[in-house]
Amino acid sequence: MREIRRVLCPIDFSEYSTRAYQYALSIACHYRAKLLLQHVVELWRYSSADYTASPVLVGEFYDTLCAEAEDQLQQLVNKYPHNGGEIERTVHQGVMPECILDFAQTQKADLIVMGTHGRRGFDRLLLGSVTEGVMRKASCPVLTVNKTSHEFIHSDKQPGILHLNKILFCTDFSEYSQKAFDHAMSLAAEYKAELTLLHVLEDIPDPAKIPEATETARGQLDHLIPAEELDMDNIRIRTAARIGKAYQQIIEVASEAPMDLIIMAVRGRGTLDFAVFGSTTHRVVQFGPCPVLIVHD
Repeated sequence: MREIRRVLCPIDFSEYSTRAYQYALSIACHYRAKLLLQHVVELWRYSSADYTASPVLVGEFYDTLCAEAEDQLQQLVNKYPHNGGEIERTVHQGVMPECILDFAQTQKADLIVMGTHGRRGFDRLLLGSVTEGVMRKASCPVLTVNKTSHEFIHSDKQPGILHLNKILFCTDFSEYSQKAFDHAMSLAAEYKAELTLLHVLEDIPDPAKIPEATETARGQLDHLIPAEELDMDNIRIRTAARIGKAYQQIIEVASEAPMDLIIMAVRGRGTLDFAVFGSTTHRVVQFGPCPVLIVHD
């Protein structure tokens, strides 16, 4: 079983990050983990800041922003009871993605929980500039929480009970997906959830080969399941092979069940992976019906 000892939740005080906080708090309470709340003050965002002023005035302006952020973090903590769980509040100054990644590294976070900003065109820029930047470079898994149609916590006044009943794991059978599969198996065992293993077949030029390709994919999915897991009562495993665009089929399968969580692997952290990341993972995070857990190789 994979342990979660430290959960990092970046907060920008939007409704999206507040929703992410509820998930982070629920997970931290379940695992009895330390919850790290982080707010990043980005001075360049404040048009009222006079950068030609003396360093003393700039420093005073920054101190005021930090004090206000501290108050808001405390109000957020007070709003949702945490039953004595350990919560640490931190305010940093800098650029959001870099500060979040650095803090996660120094604190040895086991999980980052972040809100995403919806589906409209402008919000894609917000997703790309902060959440996606963290998702692509984090050394630990990242749980993204959108304003989804299906959720696995159900409480606005206290740490919600986690209802992870159905988990969808997406794989392309590459080596880097094994780590994500380990997380999927661990969560399924922890919550006694049904786990669906999905592979999507894209670009099959000859329709006559579809049945054979589908059967081969199902065999590969069956091969992923460790033999010792087959007789376990607390893990139910299904397999599914679909034909079409990967992100479309992932979203469709997740909506049909409906799934409580989608788990996806991404390879590497370099700029060369941007096209692959953007074409599938980005769309699932943005349009998916439930939270998405991103796991790096």
